[in-house]
Amino acid sequence: MRVLFDANILLDVLLEREPHVEVAEKLVALVDNRRIEGFICATAATTLCYVGSKALGQRAVHEHLRTLLGVFQVAVVDGNVLQRALDTNGFTDYEDAVVQEAAQSAGCGAIVTRDATGFAKGTLPVFQPVELLAAVAARTG
Repeated sequence: MRVLFDANILLDVLLEREPHVEVAEKLVALVDNRRIEGFICATAATTLCYVGSKALGQRAVHEHLRTLLGVFQVAVVDGNVLQRALDTNGFTDYEDAVVQEAAQSAGCGAIVTRDATGFAKGTLPVFQPVELLAAVAARTG
């Protein structure tokens, strides 16, 4: 299963945001243990650095990002992805449209996010974090 992780899930781990961090860490562990293929949108890296640096400092965030990039694959954002996101109907948030298009270009079969409403008009299945944990558990028994 190839799954793109929305930035909010990764921020939950990075910033240890309660009550979300426990489930988010379990999802990252699934990627690290190769039970699922995890992707991040290329634009999420800059979001993680910007938001994380304010709370943790640049050095700590860069170390976390290096680790993350060693575990996750990156869904590329190029001109084609950006153009398709502009042409996507139903998205009120361009950032969500970019994430959706990057996920599709990377061959992902789903997106995991805590903001499922942002992707409601998308073409990929969207999981809340606990839903993805349950789906992986059901699939692997």
